[in-house]
Amino acid sequence: MQMKHLLSLIVILTFSFYSLNGQSDAFSTPEITDEMTVDAEQNKKWRMGEYKFSAKPKDMWELGIFLGHLAFDGDVDPVVPGGFGVGLHIRKSLHYAFSLRGDLFYGSSKGLDPQISSDAVMNIDLPSSVRGTVGRLPRNYKINYFYASIQGVVNIGNILFHSERNKSNWYFFIGAGFDSNKTKIDALNGSSAYNFDGVTGDVDTKEGRKDIKEQLRDILDGDYETVARQKKAIWRLGDDTNIHAMFQGGIGYSRKINKRLNISLEHQLMATDNDLLDGFEYRSPLDQSNNVDLGHFTNIRLGINLGNFSKATEPLYWMNPIDGTLNDIAELKQRPILDLTDSDGDGVIDMLDQEPNTVAGAPVDVRGVALDSDGDGVADYQDKEPYSAPGLDVDANGVAQVEEPWLTEDEVVNLINARMENIKTDWFLPMIHFDLDKYYIKPEFYGQMHHVATVMNEHPELKISVVGHTDVRNPDDYNTVLSYKRAKSAIDYLVDKYNLPRDRFILQYGGEEKPLVSELPDNHRINQEQERMQYMNRRVEFKVAKSDDQEMGVPEGPDAGQPTPGSSRPGAKYSGNRNSGY
Repeated sequence: MQMKHLLSLIVILTFSFYSLNGQSDAFSTPEITDEMTVDAEQNKKWRMGEYKFSAKPKDMWELGIFLGHLAFDGDVDPVVPGGFGVGLHIRKSLHYAFSLRGDLFYGSSKGLDPQISSDAVMNIDLPSSVRGTVGRLPRNYKINYFYASIQGVVNIGNILFHSERNKSNWYFFIGAGFDSNKTKIDALNGSSAYNFDGVTGDVDTKEGRKDIKEQLRDILDGDYETVARQKKAIWRLGDDTNIHAMFQGGIGYSRKINKRLNISLEHQLMATDNDLLDGFEYRSPLDQSNNVDLGHFTNIRLGINLGNFSKATEPLYWMNPIDGTLNDIAELKQRPILDLTDSDGDGVIDMLDQEPNTVAGAPVDVRGVALDSDGDGVADYQDKEPYSAPGLDVDANGVAQVEEPWLTEDEVVNLINARMENIKTDWFLPMIHFDLDKYYIKPEFYGQMHHVATVMNEHPELKISVVGHTDVRNPDDYNTVLSYKRAKSAIDYLVDKYNLPRDRFILQYGGEEKPLVSELPDNHRINQEQERMQYMNRRVEFKVAKSDDQEMGVPEGPDAGQPTPGSSRPGAKYSGNRNSGY
């Protein structure tokens, strides 16, 4: 009855936890933030490529409930099926392949031998309280058995090379602990000895032994009133105790149900220097049995992972230890190769050029599109009147169609000057791009920086707005600080390298607010083309300053970015996807 109730409880718990805690990523790569590791700073450096190894994840403890069949292999045939065992375990991983488990166990089992022993054997094997009263007797027993142990569990099912996560685990374990038993014998029929004279059968055949046992069960009353002898002269906790050292080993198979639950089938052996677990040790008065009694316990275990999945992972034996390495290799394969080809020679590389075949010499904007200053649909390099008044019809050459002059010569000059305030048709201001979470100027953009400096030296009246940007992957305040640092780094480079006055620059920043390419995912689980576009968004733009452009001050926010390829940034505590970029 106890087994039935416990089995029902396990079934109820299994379906309850499954319905409440089913996790969509139970069999896919988990998201592990820096704060979910034992060393958040190490993990952050690893994500940035500054450290070889990721930090060990914080993982959960496992609480287990188990039940199964208990039997003892000794001098008396066990009743199979017949015995039962129940218990609890607590398990904690030390590494991906090794964990410690503590067990508390209680069980009960019975045995009945078809051979009826002689008076001489019983005078040795039976306890002194019934010697002389009991003569011939089939050896029988009922044992109540308890142990507490700690085990080392080894599993290798989570070391995977061809899939993200394991659904099952093979494991084996060895352990040691203490056991205690209380064994009783059904030796008396009330206060008298049993009479087995009428029992017949062939003990050398399976059917004969079965028939003899049926006859014996009809005779025995099943009271188990006599306490069996206890083992002497073996190591135990004290002279007056029945607690002995116990060793165990076993093998098992686990199957994950979801991130919260798993179920296992396991078999274990329990061994101790005790040949009286079944109450008997002699075959004849001079023939003691050669082997100690061994316990066999086949059981089903329900494991429950304890903890909050936003703060800790599943136990490490359910995690793939090479997942980070394989994921990084896949990410490296997806990273774009920077191609600086500019096929039409307009100063905008083909990777960014939205009009890659612009006519040679045509002025273009920062996206490589031919300028149309008056917005009349005729590009400036074809427009014979590039500053037509808005709203007028124009011909194929961009000339406004009016019957008579509608502006004086001075008004035309003023209009042209206003239009030209922000437009130069004889030069182009490029933009530069940045690596993930960096704000140093990359060597491949030294030429673009020289171009900006040349324009400023040729036009000393100009002021330049320098605007920093990031991609969309990280919190807004972090990206705002990083875009500020990128703009400042560009200004500092031009001031130091080309001796340009600092007051000719207006520092501005936009964080992630104005991407060149929008609607991109905020993580690295994207294709190669999308990653290339993320690189384009990490930029600094140079623009001719307008009269209303204002210098922006240092933004509030966390320390962000790294100034050199190999540097580390103290203080940045943002967590997120381990593949995140900025």
